[in-house]
Amino acid sequence: MYQCGTNHLTVADLGKLIREKSKISLTEKAVENIKKCREYLDKKIAIAEKPIYGVTTGFGALYDRNISETDLEKLQENLVKSHACGFGDEVPEEIVKLMLVLKIQSLSQGKSGVQTATVERLVNFYNLDILPVIYQIGSLGASGDLAPLAHLSLPLIGMGEVYFNGKKTAAEDILKALNWEPITLKSKEGLALLNGTQFMGAYGIWCLVHMERLVKFADIIGALSLDAYDGRIEPFDERIQLVRPHKGQIETAAVFRQLLEGSELINRVKKHIQDPYSFRCIPQVHGATKQAVYSTRDTFETEINSVTDNPIIFPDEDMIISAGNFHGEFLAIAFDTLCIAGAELGSISERRTYQLISGKRELPPFLVAEPGVNSGFMIPQYAAAAAVSQNKQLSTPASVDTIDTSNGQEDHVSMGANAGTKAYKVVENLYSILATELYTAAQAIEFRRPMKTSPRLEKFLAQYREKVEYVQNDKFMYPDLQASIDFLKGFEDWDILQ
Repeated sequence: MYQCGTNHLTVADLGKLIREKSKISLTEKAVENIKKCREYLDKKIAIAEKPIYGVTTGFGALYDRNISETDLEKLQENLVKSHACGFGDEVPEEIVKLMLVLKIQSLSQGKSGVQTATVERLVNFYNLDILPVIYQIGSLGASGDLAPLAHLSLPLIGMGEVYFNGKKTAAEDILKALNWEPITLKSKEGLALLNGTQFMGAYGIWCLVHMERLVKFADIIGALSLDAYDGRIEPFDERIQLVRPHKGQIETAAVFRQLLEGSELINRVKKHIQDPYSFRCIPQVHGATKQAVYSTRDTFETEINSVTDNPIIFPDEDMIISAGNFHGEFLAIAFDTLCIAGAELGSISERRTYQLISGKRELPPFLVAEPGVNSGFMIPQYAAAAAVSQNKQLSTPASVDTIDTSNGQEDHVSMGANAGTKAYKVVENLYSILATELYTAAQAIEFRRPMKTSPRLEKFLAQYREKVEYVQNDKFMYPDLQASIDFLKGFEDWDILQ
């Protein structure tokens, strides 16, 4: 059981939580925070002489419309219903689960004015895998992720659809089956549920969990390609890195020296003086990508432990402040950076694949014994190139765009949600690109036998060969490529990097 609500969440925590399918519960402090804030808000409304935005007024451009006390609960229900108007593809279930956790985390800070029952129902949804149906398009990444979070919240009031036991079902039917009453939203609650960055946050955490794996794979597979290509170790010398001491560059070169320690291939006498940039500049390119990932991680870890709705309530200071913590600019720029970093990691990987099939360095063209009769590894490189090109297109920044909404009241938005869904596609493509390089490098190594690469890389190769065999003659390659992707997604033997 993982306790959440007031603990500081990290990317590693959330990756482990999703991977291990752990249950969650609220900390005692979280329950205390939620109750204290709700009690304060109820008392404040009872004595308030001035309008409180989103509590006793309308929303957005309707902020100047006062709401009668008898309509405060209806206002919140109407908000959730009217804002649930997303469209496009459904949000993947892993990301929906992350959205639930992140919404629980934000509401538990005791600054949002929700009921304990509302947050506990979200906890129950998470633990029982009752996953609201949410659509990818609808958020502008400011005013919160309004449409996606409305779809997340609809099942609380017995509306919308959920996935339960693998089936899409009306939320109303699930509540009846579990003998649960729909939540009656109190003042401010609908706004607290919808105003927040949990759609962007969930996509960001998912992307980072996988990017932190992918930068490791890029090093391992890149080292295998370097040996298969009969590359040189000198560009990875520590002295080279220390005279240009970027952290990511130093780290990458050290990893390569470790991975290639004991390799017969890397230590043999070379006929060539230099390698192409896709090999020689690995410390610089992989290193820059890593630094971008680390910076992005810092941004998202700050965000997911923050309060991002509006207005924000400060019971101890007797203050309710309307501001802009829902604006996703930090996340939008971070996503755009992550897209560029992922695109570059894929780009240099595909170039190594291209070099390996080019018929140079005593390797046969397209890595087959009888090129001509066999096309060999010609077309996997095409597919990788297509994915690389798409990633470049997806790296056009979303954060520089904005469109006026709500009659000009919301006149600058981040487009961080679109940046997040782009980053998701970049990460998925990167798995395919690196899997193609692995497929190709493993084939190329076979033409260097009986010489061996390092013990670490031979161990990695042996595990891979349990899933994907050496290609003797042309065959239906899609299953091998998919098995290569699955191998990377399921790999956990990180001792290779120790």
